[in-house]
Amino acid sequence: MRSPFIMLLVIVVFLGANCYVFYRIWNMIPANPVGRILLIVFAVVAMVSPFVAILAGERLPSAVTSVLYQIGTSWIFIWMYLLILFLLFDLIRVTGLFPINKIMYGNPVVLLVLTVILAAVFTGGYFNYLNKKRVELSVSVNKELTAPLKIVAISDLHLGYGIGKKELNDWIALINKENPDVVLIAGDIIDNNVKPLYEQEMEQDFHKIKSKYGVYTVLGNHEYIAGVSKSVRFLHDAGITLLRDSCVLVGGVFYLAGRDDRSNPKRKPLQELITLSDRSKPLIMLDHQPFHLEEIEKNNIDLQVSGHTHYGQIFPISWITRLIYEDAYGYLKKGNSTIYVSSGIGTWGGKFRIGTRSEYVMITVNGKQVDK
Repeated sequence: MRSPFIMLLVIVVFLGANCYVFYRIWNMIPANPVGRILLIVFAVVAMVSPFVAILAGERLPSAVTSVLYQIGTSWIFIWMYLLILFLLFDLIRVTGLFPINKIMYGNPVVLLVLTVILAAVFTGGYFNYLNKKRVELSVSVNKELTAPLKIVAISDLHLGYGIGKKELNDWIALINKENPDVVLIAGDIIDNNVKPLYEQEMEQDFHKIKSKYGVYTVLGNHEYIAGVSKSVRFLHDAGITLLRDSCVLVGGVFYLAGRDDRSNPKRKPLQELITLSDRSKPLIMLDHQPFHLEEIEKNNIDLQVSGHTHYGQIFPISWITRLIYEDAYGYLKKGNSTIYVSSGIGTWGGKFRIGTRSEYVMITVNGKQVDK
């Protein structure tokens, strides 16, 4: 009962805040019937399209759903910026700090200036998203390794109606260029539905990834949103080894543990996963959501890779993620444990990175050298 109520409350607040933004735009544009009709049409499309795409998209042609999804989710980010701006305008108006009425009412020039500024910001954010950053991380462990372990780590691909086959193949090319020993994906490979992935045969593309020990992943919250059984089947078809509350010895070299997502309230305790591991070998953990990092230090995990946060994806949401997570993004050292939280290679919804970046991480694990 509680979850549907919260969902309904979120929808009501979102729609109400949208109406406020469009009301403010309505007051700025000239009293022209054509302009106002176009504004109403756009408002309806912008507000309704994300719900149609997410809730009913599977029953529509994928091309239609993709357009609705990209319009609706892109608008969410633009709306957020306009909401902040118009609330600031109203605060100034109410407090009388500045005679702002001339700006807020019947002033299409101000609206045009705002449109140009937002267009510039989001165009920059789009190109920033396209520019994938290569991050290098060196980790030293007091355990024996015959050679440094080369890991490519990515997270939050969000493949689906927004991100498709071409981008996936571009990312695979970046991975293969590194010639990694192993590829680790820290969850949210799928966005909200496996249908577009199968339609574009993306499961076959994952087989193009080249690495010595293969590709491993864990479930993220979006695999649950997409339907966990369907997600698991796709990962199997893609040739990706899913670690779901399990720990395996990889190539006789290191242990890799993978936690089920927090979406599963019955997931196993961390300590239970690593009970049988030989602690003389490096122990690496995949966990989509970076909560309770004190457990990583307590259990002497050598390296944990997480994602989920996107580091907020756009400013100022990045500030909020810093308040929620001990490590919202990047490198953190706790005792003998190293934690890396990736901002993700993909995005949720609109393809914008403002004040953050899309990335892939090249991790080199160095141990005490021994003869082969």
